[in-house]
Amino acid sequence: YPDPHQTKLKEKLSTIKNVPAKNILLGNGSDECIDIIYRVFCNPGRDNVVICPPTYGMYEVSAHINDVEVRKVPLLENFQLDLENMEEQVDDYTKIIWLCSPNNPTGNSLDRRDIETILINFSGIVVIDEAYINFSRYRSFVQELEEYPNLVVLQTLSKAWGLAGLRLGMAFASEEIINIFNKIKPPYNIGQATQDLVIQGLDRLADVYDMIRLLVQERDKLQQQLSTVPLVEKVYPSDANFLLVKVRDAATLYKTLIEKGIVVRDRSNVQLCENCLRITVGTPQENEALLNNLHSLSSIGINH
Repeated sequence: YPDPHQTKLKEKLSTIKNVPAKNILLGNGSDECIDIIYRVFCNPGRDNVVICPPTYGMYEVSAHINDVEVRKVPLLENFQLDLENMEEQVDDYTKIIWLCSPNNPTGNSLDRRDIETILINFSGIVVIDEAYINFSRYRSFVQELEEYPNLVVLQTLSKAWGLAGLRLGMAFASEEIINIFNKIKPPYNIGQATQDLVIQGLDRLADVYDMIRLLVQERDKLQQQLSTVPLVEKVYPSDANFLLVKVRDAATLYKTLIEKGIVVRDRSNVQLCENCLRITVGTPQENEALLNNLHSLSSIGINH
């Protein structure tokens, strides 16, 4: 059987993240951590949580699975938090506020002062999902665990580390909270093969940091280049490994790009993201192919 405490893996992550092993929970992807958080803190059929759309979809999916009411406080037009509206939505049965920073699908980081205001004033649990933190210019909240006992930080090895297939998510919180999480999680939730392969993967630290640097350079370059494309109306600032791009007629452009073998995501059906495509930053060659296609489609019109 695999080590149920994932001791060696936690020790390695502890060194890299500069967080004591006693403050780490490992999940079968961040989605398992999200589910455990609901099961620990929420009473089914009674409690509620706050999410801030547009945001990662699993907070709502997992809430429904656990019979927890979801209260939506949409982000402002600039994709920042609406603290006033949030205060109105919170009541005695609000147990969790879910924040995603850098946010998916918008790519921006939430204002740190706004997050700190929530941490200080909200008596429930504040979860900050930092799946994309490795691509951000802002520091992680994992170093603030001692200051905020109601803070849980989620991270993953799926994005910057490229280990999505191994399914390893991390929750960082106070020792008290982690002890409760460990009583709820299945004993063998991380298989031994995953533990061993991740330990090997964590030895590639220098390679991963080089790749992140290259990706951030490409992202900033792609952001500038996309803004020169006539079909593009706006490129939103990003701290993630993707860009949210407002275009003319996203649905048609999405289909046309797919036909040309370029896969992007049409986020038009998401609140505040009408006619927006989410474009993951690729290799220099992939980014060039995308730009060439967008420029040629701009000149001939996308309906041809």
